[in-house]
Amino acid sequence: MNKPSPDGRDAVVVGAGMVGICTALSLQAKGFRVRLVDRDGPAEGASSGNAGVISPWSCVPQSLPGVLTMVPKWLLDPLGPVRVRWLYAPRLLPWLVRFIRAGGADRLPAIGDAMMALNRYSVDLFREHLDGTGREDLVQDSLYVHVYRDATGANLNDISWRMRSERNVPLQVINGDELHEIEPDLSPDYKSAVLIKDQGRAVNPEAIGKTLADRMVRQGGDLVRADVQRLRPQPDGSVIVDTTAGELSASLVVVSAGVWTRELLAPLGVRLLIEAERGYHLVFPDPGVTARNTIMDPGGRFVANSMAMGMRCAGTSEWASIDAPPDYRRADIFATLGKRLFPALNTEGAKPWMGRRPTTPDSLPYIGPLPDYPNIIVAAGHAHLGLTGAPMTGRLVSQIAAGETPNTDMSPYSLTRY
Repeated sequence: MNKPSPDGRDAVVVGAGMVGICTALSLQAKGFRVRLVDRDGPAEGASSGNAGVISPWSCVPQSLPGVLTMVPKWLLDPLGPVRVRWLYAPRLLPWLVRFIRAGGADRLPAIGDAMMALNRYSVDLFREHLDGTGREDLVQDSLYVHVYRDATGANLNDISWRMRSERNVPLQVINGDELHEIEPDLSPDYKSAVLIKDQGRAVNPEAIGKTLADRMVRQGGDLVRADVQRLRPQPDGSVIVDTTAGELSASLVVVSAGVWTRELLAPLGVRLLIEAERGYHLVFPDPGVTARNTIMDPGGRFVANSMAMGMRCAGTSEWASIDAPPDYRRADIFATLGKRLFPALNTEGAKPWMGRRPTTPDSLPYIGPLPDYPNIIVAAGHAHLGLTGAPMTGRLVSQIAAGETPNTDMSPYSLTRY
């Protein structure tokens, strides 16, 4: 058995997605010796297949007033953004009830503030992590361009834009001519847009994760390729982590295992409301068009981004069990949606992907120690914002682990809020 160090500054981080990787780096900065454990390689799950949006201004949750009235329309539309595998619906119901409650007008201000606190410095923190790696180019400056087919579609009175305006998000409404100067390959059918400024975008999210994991190893950390089976808190305060590669023991364990966090912590009496919101993307390797910035089509509820591997169109929400097989028809819809956005898009050779977003009802992750086992810290449930929220999450976890009091109010991310 790999025993903990005598000084208590050793940690096992379970889950090598972007949150786990950033947490490992932040723990190292606090003097911890770190082992990062995952059954797959670094950033090979949802961290690799996301839309590449690094949005420091993300402050709008998925549940908003009126969202429930939109669901039937989405479900009936073959190109719609939502699908539910009906055999799973009874299991989803308790989560869904809390999701609807989270969208109440009285709850939105606190949720928006908590989202902003976690995401605000994401671009700067990623650049700190990448500094000196030689891959600083993996994060680029960008606008976040929300495009509309109606000249009056860009309405800042809508609740999502009001939430941003109330938090001083830098916004600009532009007309179709200005839009097509910024994005020449975009269809002329789009007549207006809202620009969110001072954004970042990842040109290869998986490469960011692997670059940062390599940095962690160069700084003395270990990558352990194994499946984590269970956690066993010990009377002396250490925790044994049972894996398919043997036992690991540490003074601190951080669980950042995405959707699998729920099952891993259940034997310890911890109940987390995390569901596997399955997202899909389609990559067009030879697109023949370019998105100069990150583009969001709110009508289709999907994002288009030019990346190192081609044009990636990503989005959709499919609700099913963790282990249900992919339904790549959900990815195929992006060929149609992508052509609407970029009429000259070459869809030949498109490559589909599916990943599992760990999603909570209020769009906020769980961050903090277990009530009964303070040397086990949770960092999971980031939904669509795992890439954006990873650096600050890692920093907050490292402060908690080091016995420091974060400047951020941690109550919105509490493990016991439900």
